[in-house]
Amino acid sequence: MAHRKTPGHSRGGGETQSRTGGAHQARKRFGQHFLADESVVDAIVRAIDPQPGDAMVEIGPGLSALTAPLLDRLDRLTVVELDRDLARGLRDRWGEDRLRVIEADALTVDFGELAAAASDAEPGQGGTDASRLRVVGNLPYNISSPLLFHLLRWAGRIHDQHFMLQREVIDRMVARPGDSQYGRLSVMLQARYRMTHLFDVPPEAFDPPPRVMSAVVRMRPLAPDALRQPRDSRVFERLVARVFEQRRKMIRGSLGAWAEWLDWDALGVAPTARPQELTVAQFMDMADALSDAGVMPTA
Repeated sequence: MAHRKTPGHSRGGGETQSRTGGAHQARKRFGQHFLADESVVDAIVRAIDPQPGDAMVEIGPGLSALTAPLLDRLDRLTVVELDRDLARGLRDRWGEDRLRVIEADALTVDFGELAAAASDAEPGQGGTDASRLRVVGNLPYNISSPLLFHLLRWAGRIHDQHFMLQREVIDRMVARPGDSQYGRLSVMLQARYRMTHLFDVPPEAFDPPPRVMSAVVRMRPLAPDALRQPRDSRVFERLVARVFEQRRKMIRGSLGAWAEWLDWDALGVAPTARPQELTVAQFMDMADALSDAGVMPTA
């Protein structure tokens, strides 16, 4: 893939020229690595395929590498930006009619409220009858997993998600039982989404370049006929977390006293199995059996 730099070009040492005309120093504490390759931007926008009436939220717009082409296709866009200097630049460039800027940590944002606000919008102003959001973003590496878990609670209000992440994280997201990368993140996300690793993005596509390979993932909530919900989500979440805290142990050992409540033969699960060998459905079966037995999570 040929790499073409965007107007957000480097001035050296991580200082980048913003689309608003001022230089911005990438801030390590925010995990800032600004996308600066037009061919990658084009590929991401094609994958998203934004439509004028979409209710879309971009997390971490940064220097507007994705924001600008998204606004070329959308009636209105909401962005979540923690860096106050970048947030001010976004407001100055587009104004509130086209771009709503939420200056906040994405981990504190109520995406359900954003979905409700989108459904109440006037026709032609980004509202959707289904009040389902499309969420996109180049996620900071330091909050990517917590943010994915944060968004899980609103999966029923989301149409799809397209994220640029560290490729290692995406490998864990899409890993299958038996893979070395298969773990808590795999199980919890695959219980709710169908995910596709779309393409890789090399370090030189960013300014400053990270030390790792990145990738783009598509996440679509499972359709109602393919979605299974645990009887008690707290039991399911705690069960999965508990067994993967000691992933080298047999399931029976990592569950401790909980193991006594399970009929292993009825479940079709070998108590000597390791966590990475079990499917999402098997974890769900185990959690439901514990719920039926009245077992409550301890944390």
